[in-house]
Amino acid sequence: MATIIMDSAKVVVLDIRFPTLPVVELQRHQASVNAIAWAPHSLCHICTAGDDSQALIWDLSSMGQSVEGGLDPILACTTGAEIEQLLWSSSQPDLVAIAFASKLQILRV
Repeated sequence: MATIIMDSAKVVVLDIRFPTLPVVELQRHQASVNAIAWAPHSLCHICTAGDDSQALIWDLSSMGQSVEGGLDPILACTTGAEIEQLLWSSSQPDLVAIAFASKLQILRV
């Protein structure tokens, strides 16, 4: 399970069997995170987006291992405005839709 903290640039991934201890904290956004979406085709991929105008895609397959300096995203997209919402397509798993500044953009990942 993944969650965002209000007005925070951090995304916390939890194992629901041990919900008090984060499995990993994703900390590469520079402003508040507004949206998260798991990849429908993978248990290890998640997309996060926020007020820093970035959509970041993460590969969590290495989250059980110690990663010096924290986990880095595998892909990034920067827009011209804060990203308010995102959706990872279940019918086309290589497409992610992001909404910002009254626009909709489709990303191929």
